[in-house]
Formats: sequence, C-alpha cells, structure tokens
Amino acid sequence: MALNAAGTNFCFSAMRSNQHVTQTATMPSNDGNFQHCRANMADGFTRVLKVLSVAASRHRRPCLCPERTFMNICILVVFCLACCVTSHAQSKHSPSSNFPTYEGRVMCGYQGWFRAEGDGSGEGWNHYSQSGALTAATLHPDFWPDVSEYEKTYPTSLATRDESTARVFSSWDQSTTDLHFRWMQQYGIDGVFVQRFYGGLRTRPERLHSRVVLEHAIKSSQEYGRAIAVMYDLSGLRDHGEDCTAIIQDWKELVDELKITSQPTNNYLYHRGKPLVVIWGLGFPDRGYNIRDIGVDKVIDFLKNDPQYGDCSVMLGVPTYFRDLNVDCLPDPYLHKLIESADVVMPWMVQRFTPLLHLFDQTRYEVQVKADMAWCAKRHVDYVPCVYPGFSWHNMHNHDGDHAMMYPLNQIPRQKGSFYWNLISGAIDAKAKMLYVAMFDEIDEGTAIFKCSNNPPAGVPLCDYEGMSTDHYLWLTGEAGKMLRGEIPFSTIIPPRENTK
Repeated sequence: MALNAAGTNFCFSAMRSNQHVTQTATMPSNDGNFQHCRANMADGFTRVLKVLSVAASRHRRPCLCPERTFMNICILVVFCLACCVTSHAQSKHSPSSNFPTYEGRVMCGYQGWFRAEGDGSGEGWNHYSQSGALTAATLHPDFWPDVSEYEKTYPTSLATRDESTARVFSSWDQSTTDLHFRWMQQYGIDGVFVQRFYGGLRTRPERLHSRVVLEHAIKSSQEYGRAIAVMYDLSGLRDHGEDCTAIIQDWKELVDELKITSQPTNNYLYHRGKPLVVIWGLGFPDRGYNIRDIGVDKVIDFLKNDPQYGDCSVMLGVPTYFRDLNVDCLPDPYLHKLIESADVVMPWMVQRFTPLLHLFDQTRYEVQVKADMAWCAKRHVDYVPCVYPGFSWHNMHNHDGDHAMMYPLNQIPRQKGSFYWNLISGAIDAKAKMLYVAMFDEIDEGTAIFKCSNNPPAGVPLCDYEGMSTDHYLWLTGEAGKMLRGEIPFSTIIPPRENTK
C-alpha cells in the first residue's frame, strides 16, 4: 500500500511490482487539524483495503501478503502521524490550556469600557457620561459602582447621600482589572469574555488603543488563575460598504504580539480542545448590515482552518429566537447556515424575560432553553444559555428627547437575586452544560454582577442592590457554578449564605 502525503491531499493506493493495482483514493490532509488528519488517513486506508478485499475474493487468492500489508500500514501510519504532528506544530496556539473546555463553567461578559477624566486614556468620562463632563444631566449608567476597594478612583461632580464626593473607577487602570479578577477568584467565577468592538479594529493605531484592557486581562488572568477569551462584538460595523474581516488581522496580532493563546501559563478558554473565539451580533434586526455581505463566513473559516492562527472553536452570539427566525431575529435562513458552521451558539436573552410575569416567564425561559438545545444537538452545535440579574437603561435613553416612560428605571427588577437565580436554575434544570452571564461590569444596562453601591449619588435616578450586600451577585454567580457542576444540590431557591458583608 502507498500514500502520497506531499501535497494538500492524501492520495491512497496499492501497488505490486511498482504498478498500481487499485485506483487512487484522495482525501484532504486537513493539515491544520490533527484529529481530522488522523481520521482521513484511517478512512483512506480503509477504502484501499476494501478494494483489495474485493479483488482477492474475485481471484480467490490474496493480492498482497497479509504480514507485509500489515507492516506497510504500520510504517505508513507512523510516517503520516509524524507528518501530521509536524504540520500541527505550525499552530501558534499552545496545545493545551488550564481551561480545556467551556463545559462545567460559568463565564461572564466583560465590557471594560469605563473611563475617567485624567486616567490617561484620553477618552474623558466615556460610558459614565452621555457626552462631555459627568453631571446629573449627562449621567449614563443606571447603577453606581462600589469603589471602596479600588486602588485608584476619580472624583466626580456628584455627591453621595451622605454628601461625600462620588468617585468612580476607570477600566483603563491595571489595578482595576486586577481587582475584578481577584473578585472572580474569591467567589469562584471561572472567567470572562473580553469584548473587542468592531469600531476599534479598523486601523493599527485603533487596534493598539482598544486592546489595553485586554492586555490587563491577560496579566490578571495569570495572577488569579481565571479564564479569558475574546468576544468580537460587531457593534460599530457600518451598515454598508464594510465587512468584518479586520477581525482576521486583529486575531493575528493578538496571537503574535500578546501571545494570547500561548502564555507560559495558558489560561485562555478552550472548547473542544481548541481556543474559543466569539463573534457576537448576527441576526439582529436593529443592525443595518446584511449578514450575507460582511464576510463573516470568511472569518469563521479562517478561525477554524488557518494552519497557524486557526484550529479554533467558534461561538456565535445571536438573538433569542434564532431557532424560529422571528420576534427579535431577522427571518434570514443564512443565519442557520452560519450557526451550523460554528461550534457553539449563545442566544442573547437580556430583556426577553422578566419577573413581572411571575412564574410564567420562569417556565417560558426553561422551555426555550430545552427547545434550543434539542435544535442544536441535531446539528452538532453546543449551546450556552444566557442568564442575567436584571435590566435597566433609563439614564442612557433619558437624553435627546427620549421618553422616560419607554425606559423606566429598574425595568426588569432583580428582586434581591430571585430573578437571576430563576434563570440559573431553569438553565441547569434544562441540562445546560455551561452558562454565559450578562454581564460582569455592565452598569449602563443594569446587568452588572460586580460590586455596586447601596449609597449612590443623590439627586439622580439610580438603582441599588435593594439592601443586599454589594457582593451578593458575585456570590450568586459562584454558587451557580457549583450547582452547574453538581457540587451543591440543585435548588430553585437561592441557597442560604453565612457571613455576608
């Protein structure tokens, strides 16, 4: 038996006295994927052996000496495996990670976009203020951070209820990221997906500027043993005349320059044994770009198949009702094609469920998750339910003539964590294997789980944690991970807690 493995394909055949006695069977080499490479070799040899077996039965004699055939196959397999290992070694990713799978883990989204005047970023009060100076009239978030543990904070023009100066943190500071990752370690939260918004990817200077927080996160993940992964958010992609292929160049730079998947201690999140990369923002009707025209298929193909930068698992962020292509989802079946080409799908469920509908919505959420998981299982795509503690974006819409009644404060109330735990227990009861929490630090839309103040600035509309300890949602998220992994009993009721702060 013979194998030509010099090109991009494997060519299998059998020879006697330097003459082919079978037709050549051609299989792709899949040089960027060791598992596919090995499987194709086995398939190729099997095809040739079947032809030889048929030929032998027709001639009533063996075509080749069995012992010699076996020896040749062993030699060829060893040779081919060596070729595959050599090819696989071209990958720039570490072959393994301390976080080899998403299964059994709770990961949070991490915005990292809060800035303060004087922090060195040159971005003013970004995401604290609608525009310009941070005042009561320009306030952007609906929650106020508890900054009692931050190394660096920045004074604002607002005052707390006890008339002290209200201060904020900046995500630009390494000390801020360190504190957040220390909290993750303290409360048993596995890690975060760090957002990479498309608006910061177009040029080399923009990419360098926008990756500062990601660089912080890499260092903090090493220090505190937490997982990180990159989530490319297509927010900022133009409606026309632009595709999303700048992601390819950015990923190359992250791999080459930041060594994001090859740190000495590799804490990058893998799934199915490969680095997990997320593309978020496909199928939403409030986005003007056409998902057929933005080159996302090329990006997915690159991330999965490029011999150096690929061999990644890909997760797509899509609308809640992606399965039926209705309600909050564009009715374009191309979305299903993209999902089927990926490895994991995460539907964005924020705002789609509310405790104001009492038990009806709790049941509806679990039913939705179960049906989604069944749909994905038929297509061999893994599924991550999205859970969130509540929702409020009153202040970010209470400007420029927007109607406050359309965006009420505390729109989806937290009910001291009961709503959050209902979603968590519903997902786990539906047999979900992993969870995505929206979000770790999102105070603009009121989904943050990190420490928020019960003493926010006075004279402005802001939510608080309803008298619960400021670490309540960090603790609940850690408990969610324990329940997901079976370390504590399943319960639809928040477990008891001792020694609260």
